[in-house]
Amino acid sequence: MKTLTVGIGCRLHSPAEEIEAAVRATLRSHTFDEISTVASIDTKAHEAGLLEFCARHALPLMLFSRAQIAAIAVDDPSAAAREHLGIDGVCEPCALLAAAAESEAASAPGAAHASTFASVALAASTAPIASPASPAPNASNAQLLVRKTIHNGVTVAIASTTAHAAGEPTNNDTQKQDLP
Repeated sequence: MKTLTVGIGCRLHSPAEEIEAAVRATLRSHTFDEISTVASIDTKAHEAGLLEFCARHALPLMLFSRAQIAAIAVDDPSAAAREHLGIDGVCEPCALLAAAAESEAASAPGAAHASTFASVALAASTAPIASPASPAPNASNAQLLVRKTIHNGVTVAIASTTAHAAGEPTNNDTQKQDLP
């Protein structure tokens, strides 16, 4: 069952292989089959390595604006994200926002998942790309299952709205963060 959203932050021109290695390391006991969506900041819309990674695994890429990301509290702010993007982090807020967006889409009566997002077509990739409509999704049950991990300049976090179904322990507060 696809219950995980993966937030990714990466340096400019990060190759797909580095992104994949970082995601694999962060998944721990989870599998690629559990990933429903990859999420990042909208400035990564043309990032070749990220697009290639998503295309390889047929994963949709959900993009969020700086304003949407800034609305999510980050426990361990990133100096690099602050310096380069003016926000406290990318992977954790994006993972939470994507989980919240998917939860809202799933709970909307009679609404199809795709109708919740405005599609953005990019010729550079075959991976589906979506940008949630503003304002930022607000689902209080989105939780980080795995906090930000860093591998070769790629940051990855994993979130879900179904933490119990995702197989994570329910009393491990060090790896969970509620979405405000």
